Amino acid sequence: MTHNCNDAECSACSSQEVSVKSGAFSGEYFCESGFLNLAKKRFSVRRYKDIPVKSDIIDTIIEAGRVAPTGANLQAYKVVVIRSKSGMEKLAKGAKNCGAPNAFIICSEKGKSFKRPFDGKLMSDIDASIVTDHMMLAATDLGLGTLWMTYFDPQIIRDEFNIPDTFEPVNILLAGYSDEKEASPDRHKTMRRKRIDMVVEEAF
Repeated sequence: MTHNCNDAECSACSSQEVSVKSGAFSGEYFCESGFLNLAKKRFSVRRYKDIPVKSDIIDTIIEAGRVAPTGANLQAYKVVVIRSKSGMEKLAKGAKNCGAPNAFIICSEKGKSFKRPFDGKLMSDIDASIVTDHMMLAATDLGLGTLWMTYFDPQIIRDEFNIPDTFEPVNILLAGYSDEKEASPDRHKTMRRKRIDMVVEEAF
């Protein structure tokens, strides 16, 4: 099925003709999107093969995090990159490592993050999570499995990796080659809410 979006600014269209797929529920149609396919392909991996990940792949994942947007472009975060077995053993003291060969600890720097002036809302956790999401999807695109974790002992992680008091470990992202059966991208039809339950058009 094709759809003419009639939008001269639409960068996704070729000659204003885009492929359209039926959505999960009646009356929903989506433009063919490589990103949406990638997002649906990703799943949480809790068992990994004992296969090392090449440095250039790790560096590509880091680059995906580096280009992530942050509040006011202040980039108030650091990423602790764990490439070694000894590093993963240290991680296991404060978090499950699931046998993954690599991990990233995404830390926010609250004192430097953007603060919304109207209510004092800090963007630190949001910034760290945008970076994590970029890295997670880049890893998926490169054929790796990942697990985004927030269930860990922050004090142990802080101590094991010498994280300064000015930084807070927000997310841990495991990465490696999955040793699990791939999850169906169609699982979101039942595992996620219907769009009608998620979206508020214009106003509540």
